Amino acid sequence: MKQLLLTALLLSGAALAQTDTTAPASPVTSPAPVTAPASNEMTAAVIVARVGTVSYTLADYNRAFRLAVAQVLNGQGLPFEESYLAQFADARADFLKQFARDRAIEQLARSSGEVDAAQIDAQVQEARADFESDAEFQEALTATGYASPDDLRAELERRAVVNAYLQAVQDRFTFGDATVAAMYTLYRDEFQRDPEACVKHILVPTQAEAQAIARDLAGGADFATVAKAKSQDPGSGPQGGDLGCFGPGEMVESFDAASFRGPLNQVQTVQSQFGWHLVLVTKRTEGGVMPLDEAAPLIREKLAGDAAQKYLDAQFVRLGSETYPATVTVQPADK
Repeated sequence: MKQLLLTALLLSGAALAQTDTTAPASPVTSPAPVTAPASNEMTAAVIVARVGTVSYTLADYNRAFRLAVAQVLNGQGLPFEESYLAQFADARADFLKQFARDRAIEQLARSSGEVDAAQIDAQVQEARADFESDAEFQEALTATGYASPDDLRAELERRAVVNAYLQAVQDRFTFGDATVAAMYTLYRDEFQRDPEACVKHILVPTQAEAQAIARDLAGGADFATVAKAKSQDPGSGPQGGDLGCFGPGEMVESFDAASFRGPLNQVQTVQSQFGWHLVLVTKRTEGGVMPLDEAAPLIREKLAGDAAQKYLDAQFVRLGSETYPATVTVQPADK
């Protein structure tokens, strides 16, 4: 669980700006200036890409690739291990294109502003506070692709400055009500939505336990606190019983009925093959076309994102880049 909390911290920075940073076209690819050696010492000397006037080494690339692999694994609930790198070896050359584009955006971001160093230090300290020892903290760092706390801090700082820049770029582009309404009319069919229910629950094995908890909740007990303490659902229990939002037919029949036909904001007790559930439906959304007032923020975000992407594409071309795929097609030796 602590490892998952650390993973959430590491990934949270990317949520601030959703601008797609996939390279729209391959950068200029030139023959490799040197052959990539396997020793740790030499990775710092091998140039894998040049973006603008900055050269990036195999060591820089290996750190980024390691984190990318770890993020994929962590997203599937798996801790990073060195052995997984070989399974992703075929992706190394393609990832180099993304690496070059990411570094171009980082250069643009750093020329536009800086982040608060104290804030980054606080994030690292917050991550460390979840662990009883340095060894336990290091184990979690390794499982998320980081070699050391300094490695973590550098990546948090990089993400912070990049995300602030991406958000600032997107905020430059605004669109009036007439444009938004026109887009809504033109693409109305894309704003169809399925019915959804947003639900919390507490799962216990017996009816007697469910009845006792129902009395506690009726007496004013906090639902999330009780869920964390007593729910037998390992997925939602630590989240205060929150299952998020889902559509009809995704849950077992009795739970589905309570979610879509039961009262809102009232605790219901239902039985399933998993046990007894105390179900709290916090929100229910009807299916059909999304109203304009709900669609408008999504439309504005999409229009601004598209405009920001075109701007970033132009900046990437302006900076110029070269990549040397032959330098990264070997298995990295450094850790």
